[in-house]
Amino acid sequence: MDRTLVAKNKKAFHSFHIIDRYEAGLVLTGSEVKSLREGKMSLQEAYVLVRDSEAVLIGAHISSYSSTGYKGHDPKANRKLLLNKREIIKLKQSISQKGLTAIPLEVYFNEKGWAKIVVATAKGKRLYDKKEALKERDIRRDMDRELAKHK
Repeated sequence: MDRTLVAKNKKAFHSFHIIDRYEAGLVLTGSEVKSLREGKMSLQEAYVLVRDSEAVLIGAHISSYSSTGYKGHDPKANRKLLLNKREIIKLKQSISQKGLTAIPLEVYFNEKGWAKIVVATAKGKRLYDKKEALKERDIRRDMDRELAKHK
């Protein structure tokens, strides 16, 4: 599977417990696609809502294309996601539960050249969950170092 990664939401794994993942297509204009190919996208404050039985990406920032003319695109525009009807219903049911939200994890181009986004339903971590995860990561890193010394 040949994938060209465009943007990744690194804070998502630190701030959320990932429950379920969906792969969706993105409805984009020409200048947005060209900007993505230049890697000019940010998912930092983005989230997904289901409105009128269609999924919408809100808050993602796609910078203007460098060679665009006088008419470009709105960098903060809401963008429609292409999901199956069953996936949209499942996503809507998940989001409607208390404490769950839908966030984008990464955007990439697949082998056919289509822009795809991985959306996850997630539950926010508490401060003590984040500290516990950091502690576990440090312990695992120390163990790996010790094992590497003894090899």
